[in-house]
Amino acid sequence: MSTQINGNKANGASGGISPKITFYTNHACPWAQRAQITLKALGLSYEEVIIPLDRPREQWYLEINPRGLVPSVKISNGILHDEIVTESAIVSTFLADSYPSSAFWPPSHESPTSALTRARITFFVDTWFSKVSSLSYPIMRAEGSEWDEKARELVKAVEKEIEPLLEGAAPFFGGSTVITLAEALTAPFVIRLQTFSEAGYLPSSLLKDLKALPNYSKWSEALSTEKSVTLNYDGPSIAKLTAQKMNLKGK
Repeated sequence: MSTQINGNKANGASGGISPKITFYTNHACPWAQRAQITLKALGLSYEEVIIPLDRPREQWYLEINPRGLVPSVKISNGILHDEIVTESAIVSTFLADSYPSSAFWPPSHESPTSALTRARITFFVDTWFSKVSSLSYPIMRAEGSEWDEKARELVKAVEKEIEPLLEGAAPFFGGSTVITLAEALTAPFVIRLQTFSEAGYLPSSLLKDLKALPNYSKWSEALSTEKSVTLNYDGPSIAKLTAQKMNLKGK
């Protein structure tokens, strides 16, 4: 376990009292990265505690999160006291609702269109995970001609399901010029497609074909340079670790 302090500002939501947030994470975990992106996008300061994932969890952490997973946050803000929130989408949405940002995740009653914006973000995230994300790991395990065939299946899914939803991205979802909750919840998996391709665990043709999709290409390129996304992201190390876990060899 290691700790450090992160953040540029505190964004209090309880009578001007700045929140005290402890963020339990691991930099190699894409699920934990979702919460990290959210914290950074909202400008929240936090204490970071690294939880090793290559060994059984220590008892003190199981008392925080009995599932032993990351991320978890512990938060106090003058009303809440050392409350624990777990699971990446729940953590991210909780933080976005607690410390609202119109651009990131608008409060539902902020304007007549806020609820619709939230619904569209939620649909986009659901589409990514139900139609696209699950296709990447079978490619990494495939052999021979099946390797390229499965890569083409993923590209077709992105073209059919994601490309239309990114119409008007500027460069982020819904015409936003800054990152939204849609990106926070999907970016860790988007950037891993590039990382795994560059490491030889996904076909190089995958990136080439994805770059041919204009909306997706613009959006994914913006993600690859977004500071809240690239923070603590060590692509080569993550590729190596993933390959070891999956017992992969470069094709």
